[in-house]
Amino acid sequence: MKLNKYIDHTALKPETNQKQIEALLAEAKEYDFMSVCVNPTWVKFAAEALKDSDVKVCTVIGFPLGANTPAVKAFETKDAIANGADEVDMVINVGALKSGNLDLVEEDIRAVVEASGDTLTKVIIETCLLTDEEKVLACQLAQKAGADFVKTSTGFSTGGATVADVALMRQTVGSDMGVKASGGARSYEDAVAFIEAGATRIGASSGVAIMKGEKASGDY
Repeated sequence: MKLNKYIDHTALKPETNQKQIEALLAEAKEYDFMSVCVNPTWVKFAAEALKDSDVKVCTVIGFPLGANTPAVKAFETKDAIANGADEVDMVINVGALKSGNLDLVEEDIRAVVEASGDTLTKVIIETCLLTDEEKVLACQLAQKAGADFVKTSTGFSTGGATVADVALMRQTVGSDMGVKASGGARSYEDAVAFIEAGATRIGASSGVAIMKGEKASGDY
């Protein structure tokens, strides 16, 4: 299985420096990954570096907690797109979901979807913090709000993607939405297992190791 176009090659740690971002971008071009996923401060830099490639620039919105207001997430989305982002991965309001405030969760997602226009929108539901029932609800709300993808994890909470969660998300959204497995793919075998469970994108900092058939350390 050719995996490169499944992979969002990721560097989101707060201490990531310019040299590390440059290495990420070079690797993304070398392996022709689907995208790089970087924090908003690096979007313009990445877009400039990748302008002559077909590697997309992905960034994160309301990251990693998801507790910003819808208006802030919408502004952040517009700013990221103006700086060159091709895709945005937003974090839902987890606390609102767990409070049963489904209207706010949907409003929050919709604010980003509307701000993104034609830009691909992925919705991080942070599966490790949710019950199975809440995972289903989150996916349904993302679908209702018009998002393009649901995504398992930020990689900054108590756990990342599991095969069971990916399968549940795929079952919930059907065949028309993307499912991104993030945090947990550290080898070729991990990535294939997620894809077989229904993932159409893999978020990983270990993209190079995956492509080389090696096992990477780390948790994202």
